[in-house]
Amino acid sequence: MELRTEHLTPVRFREGFGPRFLVTVDVEEEFDWSQPLARENVSVESVARLRKFQRFCEAVEVRPCYLIDFPVANSRIAQDILGKAFKAGKADLGLQLHPWVTPPHREEVNQSNSFPGNLPPALERDKIATLTRKVRDSFDTDALIYRAGRYGLGEDTASLLAEQGIAIDSSVRAYHDYSAAGGPDFGMVDPNPFWLDRDHRVMEIPLTTVFAGVFARSGASGFRRIEKVPRLPGLAARLGLLERIPLTPEGTTVQEALRGIDIALRQDVPILNLAFHSPSLVPGNTPYVRDSTDLDAFYDWWRAVFDHLKARNVRPTGIEEIMAAVELE
Repeated sequence: MELRTEHLTPVRFREGFGPRFLVTVDVEEEFDWSQPLARENVSVESVARLRKFQRFCEAVEVRPCYLIDFPVANSRIAQDILGKAFKAGKADLGLQLHPWVTPPHREEVNQSNSFPGNLPPALERDKIATLTRKVRDSFDTDALIYRAGRYGLGEDTASLLAEQGIAIDSSVRAYHDYSAAGGPDFGMVDPNPFWLDRDHRVMEIPLTTVFAGVFARSGASGFRRIEKVPRLPGLAARLGLLERIPLTPEGTTVQEALRGIDIALRQDVPILNLAFHSPSLVPGNTPYVRDSTDLDAFYDWWRAVFDHLKARNVRPTGIEEIMAAVELE
């Protein structure tokens, strides 16, 4: 599936709402990203580290949004740590669907089926419904936002979310194309919120990515051309010609992130959506945090980003506040 911004309707917010920022966390099981997916990989020991991250956010009055998948919803530790934050109104609850560990298990575990939107609509519906019920039962709270695992948005996803009363999707990673692996193509989608399904009132808040460099004006179309050539994107970034900057501590330096924030603000992006995966809170789980030094740098990244956002008068926001600020025509 290919999305193109020119075919979509932007979401309008009340005057004075933006700019804001949202921190979204993919709360999921640990698995080796270089190995094939497996149903039995359901360890969620890293969720214990969310206690520290939640306290870190509370200290700076940031309200993170935790997108919880099925194995995490089964975790008593997650229920204790995150459940308290949800009840206290200091964090928001969302869903993240990893099909290979979410019942019903009627599909083969393979790369194509790891993108939820590739599943038959009836199976995607059943998995979303199962996850919704499980998360509600575990945390006694309704989720209002959803992210497809592997950013695997499908043609039917928005209407299926509407059936569950979910008004916001955040499966789109702006300016990223996953079609080579069998997933969706967001290569031409900018980071501005838009109506994913206007009839069902489901909006999209993409993960924020921007372009920098001498040829930044060529943006998505220019990057599409160079990313087809091995190592060329890295060379273009190092030479300051064209650089894609996703707002995440996973693979983006502090300097790049601060530059990316400034670019997004110049482009009047109303909501900056910053994200990471919860296993990165434990050294060795992901390529981005290999040891304790990397973990210290991870928190330093967030400190610098939060300080910069505050200096630029970009305030944190939450899901209900976003929904209340939408202008319905």
